[in-house]
Amino acid sequence: MRVTDLLKEKKERPVISFEFSRAKTEKAALNLDKALDNLAQAEPDYVSVTFGAGGSTREGSFQLVEKLKNEKKFNVVAYIAGVGLKPDDLTSVLDRFKNLGIETIFVIRGDEPMGDAEFKPHPDAKKYASELLAFIREKYDFCLGAAGYPEGHLEAESKEKDIEYLKLKQETGAEYIVAQYFYNNQFFYDYVDRCRAAGITVPIIPGIMPIYTVKMTEALAKVCGTMIPDEVSQGLAKIALDDKEAILQFGIDFATRQCRDLLKHGVQGLHFYTMNRAKSVISILNTLKSEGLL
Repeated sequence: MRVTDLLKEKKERPVISFEFSRAKTEKAALNLDKALDNLAQAEPDYVSVTFGAGGSTREGSFQLVEKLKNEKKFNVVAYIAGVGLKPDDLTSVLDRFKNLGIETIFVIRGDEPMGDAEFKPHPDAKKYASELLAFIREKYDFCLGAAGYPEGHLEAESKEKDIEYLKLKQETGAEYIVAQYFYNNQFFYDYVDRCRAAGITVPIIPGIMPIYTVKMTEALAKVCGTMIPDEVSQGLAKIALDDKEAILQFGIDFATRQCRDLLKHGVQGLHFYTMNRAKSVISILNTLKSEGLL
């Protein structure tokens, strides 16, 4: 399954995709299995599996890719994070994905593991996603995706420079872009306009991160550089921190409004960061389907 083929085939409706990561504990693995069974009912067009910096979750990622593809019968996109990996390691990972029947790879530079004083990137590791894209394009026939940042990458000199880097990703092999999540849709619309003006022509799919917990929302926003708008912070402030269901429902309602607006603006797809959970995404999609938007 090549994501670009899906985007061409599904012109009458948006492509729906989910992101998962390998479970780190036995309990988390059981919860992930339940989530997978529930989310399978939504019939996503594809799912993606993350890959840890420096290959730290390599084996777990392979196992989850294989499980999703062969046991759960999903179309699967495999991430690869190049940070710290020497060329031979990259080739080993890519060969294994190829042998598993993966046809689309989502390419990111990745960030060095936080709090790991012993982490030492290989001197020949690819420093940028564009370098990794070029390396893969030269050696393989994968469909390649890459990440975009509507609010600008945290390390970018400016939003303009960030667009230049994205265009370089297109030039070195990226065939579609999944945008980092955002809570203000206008950031995404402005971003797409700037990309098109710069000559970036590949599909740009918005990433959706429902609010699951206050703690998670605040932590991820700091790591990803995502602005939390007043509507969100003030809305959450009215809910007791221990009222988990109310917080979850607030997140469902907010993300549903986001998706509704994005769909009315003609986006080609919606990519959900599930955090290995099912309830929020299922509820959002069910409402959008009931409204005839999906």
